[in-house]
Amino acid sequence: MKRKPVKHSLVIAALLVFTLVFTACGSDNKPAEKASASATDAGGAKEVKKIVVGTGTQFPGVCFIDDSGKLTGYDVELIRELDKRLDGYEFELKTMDFSNLLLSLETSKIDVIAHQMEKNPEREAKFLFNKEPYSIFLSKVAVSAKNNDVKSIEDLKGKKIQVSPTSNQAYFLKKYKEEHSDAFDLVFSSNGSNDLVQQIESGRIDATLSTDFALRFHTDADGKEALKTVGEPLIQSDVLFVLRKDSQELADQLDEAIREVKADGTLSKLSLQWLGADYTKGLAESK
Repeated sequence: MKRKPVKHSLVIAALLVFTLVFTACGSDNKPAEKASASATDAGGAKEVKKIVVGTGTQFPGVCFIDDSGKLTGYDVELIRELDKRLDGYEFELKTMDFSNLLLSLETSKIDVIAHQMEKNPEREAKFLFNKEPYSIFLSKVAVSAKNNDVKSIEDLKGKKIQVSPTSNQAYFLKKYKEEHSDAFDLVFSSNGSNDLVQQIESGRIDATLSTDFALRFHTDADGKEALKTVGEPLIQSDVLFVLRKDSQELADQLDEAIREVKADGTLSKLSLQWLGADYTKGLAESK
């Protein structure tokens, strides 16, 4: 009679142990699954930083509005390509006059400038440039395609040469005039390329500084190239993005992405498509 309660107690104890083990296993598994899911959520939800990229609408082939009303061009499509490759950033394009870009960057209305920009001491003193160029700028004197008198910058004495006031060409010409005071009359204008052609064809100005790739976008009423370049390159420099001084991390990320699009051929394809030739290599690389 005394042994029955012992068996009964053993059965109850065994059931309790089984229940505790089962419950313990269940409680271990469920929190583990939640913890794993939480870790995935935390790891997968990357913070995306919005970057406002300033560009223009008046530079054919580089940044312009096409016939369908879409903003496009070499610099614009490059930004869109880099946006795909940089997961931590979201790029938003904002258009404005070229002459307003640097001030907008300085006052934090934009975060990056994409408009075929080059370094000069004045710009470097105030702004940060990324290191990896996305095209090479070779600027020469450009005159009317019918002009056979001007063959170099030395032939512009007493003549008018027009450039945008905040351009690198303007910086170069100002310095040139400091050493050659009677070299030419310097005229500033921020109007588009069509106005430039009209100014030159009408004789109101005689020349500008331009690159060979830009000539195809300076056309006359018949659609033919209205300008030609003459003489040796006056400026050879890298085309880079411009940022504020506190944007080194973004500049580094841009450099990495530009190296990628160079390595896989995307950058050359964009240059061929929008600029008419591969302008992504320097003279030394092209030889």
